[in-house]
Parts: sequence; structure tokens; C-alpha cells
Amino acid sequence: MGESVAGRLFSVLDAFDVTRGGPAALRLTDIAARTGLPAPTALRMVRELVAWGGLERGADGTYRLGLRLRALGAAAPCPRGLLDAALPALRALGARTGGHADVAVLSGPGADGVLCLVSGERLPGHATAYGKVLLTAPPTGLPRPARHTRHTVVSPALLAAQLARIRAEGLAVCAEEHRLGEITVAAPVRGPSGTVAALGVTVPTGVPLDRVTAAVREAATRVRPPAPEPSSRPPGA
Repeated sequence: MGESVAGRLFSVLDAFDVTRGGPAALRLTDIAARTGLPAPTALRMVRELVAWGGLERGADGTYRLGLRLRALGAAAPCPRGLLDAALPALRALGARTGGHADVAVLSGPGADGVLCLVSGERLPGHATAYGKVLLTAPPTGLPRPARHTRHTVVSPALLAAQLARIRAEGLAVCAEEHRLGEITVAAPVRGPSGTVAALGVTVPTGVPLDRVTAAVREAATRVRPPAPEPSSRPPGA
């Protein structure tokens, strides 16, 4: 039996997964190549997703994830109370720096990807400040990091050295490693058991970073993550 229609739609969306090296924008020929779908089938799936709002077609003919998907991602369940606890600090950080402030968690155990809880966007961990804060060990068990720009650090040895410095300093700065023209700055949000999230901001390249790094450090220390839910298992069970 062939792949279902739903399976084909999901494969089209997976083509944009930046945690697997997918770019932010793709042409129809790229989508067909990445999914293995015949071009007419890929076009039909893409048109369905554009009509629904899951994809948007740019003036240059490329496609990118649409606002409807981003809205759904932002509404997805997140670690209990974490976003609520971080919102005051995020609002203050955005106002102070003029950038987009967000808080992120790893997208899964051992994953080289992070989920931003405000935007709903999934980002590559090795190429963003959020991810580098959360990757507490060299990614030896992960696929080789994908290059997103000419500035992306893909050498395992260099990445390991970066992570060691970030753990020591409690701050990560990524300049144009994921997208040209953007710098991300992030710091750990710590709970009783250690780092539970990364709080940071994205600003345009060229913005003076001294005030941005100071603002990020201060904002991260203001977040008090909620205590984990107590186990419902009876004692001795």
C-alpha cells in the first residue's frame, strides 16, 4: 500500500525541519527531492498546505512555514508553568533590547534541536545560543552538525570547546551561525536540579552586545521555574 495523503503532507512539512538541516525556504523542486515525491504530487500537497495556511509562497517562488503552523506551535503544551514564569522577564528583555525574546527547551532527549516556547519555532541546537546553553556535553552521539551559514561551527572539537566555555561563563553568543544578519544571546534558567531552559534574545547583527548580554543575564536570573509535579505513585509502590 502506498503512503497515505496525511503521510505525504507530513513529509512535505518535515522537509523544512531545521533540526535536520532543512532550510527556512524551499523551491518546489527542492521539496520534491527531499520528500521523494513526484513533482506533480509534491505540487498538490504544497497547494493544499498553502490553502490551509501551513505554508506560505514568497514572491521569489520559494515556500516557507506559514503563520497557522507557527500559531499552533506556540499553543502547544510546554513544561508546566515555565512559559508563565518566564513571561515577565521576556517582556522586559524585549523592551530593553528591542529584539525578539524567547525561552527554549530541548526538543527531545539527546536531540540537537530546541523548541522556542513563545514563537513555537524549532531551531538547531548547535547553531543557536539557546541550544548551546542546553547542550551540556559535546554532541558525540549526534549526527555531524549541519552547516547553516558560513559562520556555523561544525567541528566537534571546536563545538566542545565552545560548550565548555559557555558552561563556565553561563552565557552563549551565536553570531550569524543559524541565519545571516542575526545574533542570538542566551543564558541558562536554573532550577533546583540544574538548567531547565535557556532564555535569550535575537537581535540584528551590529547591535552593541554589552548591554544585550547584561540584559539577558539579568532576565534569566529573574525566572523561577515551577517545582516539578509530585509523583502520583503511592509510597512503596
